[in-house]
Amino acid sequence: MRIPENQPKKYDHLFAAIDSGIMKIPQFQRDFVWNKEQTASLIDSIIKGFPIGTFIIWKTREELRSIKNIGNHTLPEIPTGDAAQYILDGQQRITSLYAVRKGLIIEKDGKNIDYKDIGIDLSFDPDDDEPVVMVDQLDGVPWISVNKMLNGSITQLAKEYEELELEKIEVYRSRLTGYDFSTVVINDYPLDIACEIFTRINTGGTELTLFEIMVAKTFDVERDFDLAREYNWLIDNNGVEKDLEDAGYDSLPPSTVLQCVSAHLVNHVRRKDILKLDKDEFIDAWPIIKDGIFTAVDYFGTHLRIPVSGLLPYNALLVPFTYFFIKNGGINPTPLQNKLLTQYYWWASLTQRFSSGVENKIAQDLERMNLILEGEQPSYRGEEVALDLEMLRYRWFSVGDAFCKAILSLYAYFEPKSFATNSLVKLDNSWLKSSTSKNYHHFFPKAYLKDDFPYWMVNCILNITIVDDYLNKRKIRAKAPSIYMQEFQENNKEIQATMHTHLIDGMDEFGIWENDYERFIEKRGERVMAEIEKRLYPDLE
Repeated sequence: MRIPENQPKKYDHLFAAIDSGIMKIPQFQRDFVWNKEQTASLIDSIIKGFPIGTFIIWKTREELRSIKNIGNHTLPEIPTGDAAQYILDGQQRITSLYAVRKGLIIEKDGKNIDYKDIGIDLSFDPDDDEPVVMVDQLDGVPWISVNKMLNGSITQLAKEYEELELEKIEVYRSRLTGYDFSTVVINDYPLDIACEIFTRINTGGTELTLFEIMVAKTFDVERDFDLAREYNWLIDNNGVEKDLEDAGYDSLPPSTVLQCVSAHLVNHVRRKDILKLDKDEFIDAWPIIKDGIFTAVDYFGTHLRIPVSGLLPYNALLVPFTYFFIKNGGINPTPLQNKLLTQYYWWASLTQRFSSGVENKIAQDLERMNLILEGEQPSYRGEEVALDLEMLRYRWFSVGDAFCKAILSLYAYFEPKSFATNSLVKLDNSWLKSSTSKNYHHFFPKAYLKDDFPYWMVNCILNITIVDDYLNKRKIRAKAPSIYMQEFQENNKEIQATMHTHLIDGMDEFGIWENDYERFIEKRGERVMAEIEKRLYPDLE
């Protein structure tokens, strides 16, 4: 990298770069938020010769997503063949000065702000300490708009102002246009370094997200590609075409989508790998990635019967599955591949694989997917699932725990039915973020058990059933299972079939009619363990 260069610039030179399209404000900058008072104070400081800080400019041939309009003014495109100059620090200051120079109208908080209203009180002496730049003209006070002062001809101004006022105008104009703006230019820095500089000087150390950087990097006018728009369209396009909201996977974060792209293109998903992705290759791959994501999501919903993304133990699981389906060329998995993919899902979920070191572990698992593509079983030696009934028995229930989400996804596999009607329970991502969700019900109510068991024994994953609405909870309240299940049984003639969908094979066998909580946990734990073992140790013959 080259050493940053100090390059003082005059007013006209600075804004000529904006007018020509060379100087740009990258889209990851904050919106323009300065008001007229702040702008007036800035201009007052300049004409008094006060320092106003440094503009930091990144000169590069990278084409980033940049701001297209300032208020009612459209900014020109970057001239063909020229390097762009992106403002990393000083957006508010330079936008304010530009708005005054152009006499722009900018909407803020539903109101139009006319920057031609900012002017200079000509009743003061230019060397007075009093502020002379005002946001509005006062009645009876000689005054000139800063916009008019900068753009009006001497002939025109001479017709409107007296000689003494013209002298003051000339002093103010020469001070403003002759001011040496401090600028530091960094030439040809890598994108990630330029973004690090931006975050350090603009947001107090709050790092730009990787997605924000990639939105800027992959923006392409000629190919009409805007990653932010494409991601939003992928999540929800209001029914124009297939989207993740319709599939129940609208909580998929942009970081996971970026990992899917990088896994496909370079077999790695580290931040540095994603930042190095070629823009054209990224854009070329986007339709392929979308198809792969939808295929993986469909697989989760149909084969694994995970109806919503809120039940995924890790979003990162989507990356190796998307990789598999892209590499498999749209062909349905063979029976053997289905078993191996299911085994991988349960192994990764129950070992809580992606609780740390996600990037490196995804890269390792892409190799496992390569073996599954060949119909070979990956090795999990040294990383086996350590789980038995004792470990499962009173596992604390938390929706933030990947292990619990894995068990919930097992419950969802059996398509749980309503206790009241035997109708399919509808799951919704918005209901699954809290342990108090409408979809989660302690089969032995916490209030019923509070006097007989400590809370850590009551709030366990084996005591959780997935229900359809708050009505069941209100109807159940603190009742004993024998009481509320008797009420449901009277109205639901298929109650035995209903309970099978909750991995509860029999009311008597599971101790429900005797309100035997420990027996219930024991029997349900055995049932859950049997299902897990079938998935972890499939018959591959």
